[in-house]
Amino acid sequence: MLNRRDCGAAVEVAARRHLERAGLRWLASNVCFRGGELDLVMYDVMSVVFVEVRYRQQESHGSAAQSVDRRKCRKLVMAAQLFLQRHPFLAQVPCRFDVVEGAGRPLQLHWIRDAFRLDDC
Repeated sequence: MLNRRDCGAAVEVAARRHLERAGLRWLASNVCFRGGELDLVMYDVMSVVFVEVRYRQQESHGSAAQSVDRRKCRKLVMAAQLFLQRHPFLAQVPCRFDVVEGAGRPLQLHWIRDAFRLDDC
């Protein structure tokens, strides 16, 4: 049985592969900033995509995507802004925030494009 960290890492790898098969290009993983972390940073047809990967073994407490609340959105936006400051060549490219939720065993992935916008936070 995988511990929580290993399980999370496995779901992130599966999510990355899923997105790459859909045509997105990987830019970075697990980018940490004070107060926030970006699970995946991808590139999709002239857009930088910041991806939050969530996993729930069971949905008795709601879906994995529902766990991305307003507070988490704000942290992701702040981390994205810091990422763009460090990569100024991407700062003029439109960006979006997606969520990939994983659930169950065997793992099933659900990709939510444009899961939230800046004004939702």
